[in-house]
Amino acid sequence: MTDPVPPRNSAMAVAASALKAQQSRMRVIAENIANAQSTAQVAGGQPYRRQIPVFQAREIDGATGVTLAEVRPDMGDFRSEYDPSHPAANAEGYVLRPNVDTLIEAMDMREAQRAYEANLNVIETARSMDNRTLDILKK
Repeated sequence: MTDPVPPRNSAMAVAASALKAQQSRMRVIAENIANAQSTAQVAGGQPYRRQIPVFQAREIDGATGVTLAEVRPDMGDFRSEYDPSHPAANAEGYVLRPNVDTLIEAMDMREAQRAYEANLNVIETARSMDNRTLDILKK
């Protein structure tokens, strides 16, 4: 008995799932960067909390792909800076800043971009192989 053969476009389906996941990841990173300098709306309040994308494996056409399962808040400590004149300063004069490090976010964005590009290459290669197979069958 032989194992069932997954459909021939499963490589494209898996790569497409990864493209969508990386696109979602880039959106979360962009939100983190956009809010990196925000402060709380009220004195002593909490500022924006960094968000972390969480991926999960899922079956696609008999192969294992990926999906964005959820976006979790990073429970790391907020940064604080002394600025008693700031409207969001607490009673001691400290303003809480988001727990977002723009350098880390930039590196994460570059990694997501490279993963996106790699999956585009997988799709292009699979399409090229399909076209080449059709050319061979025509002869």
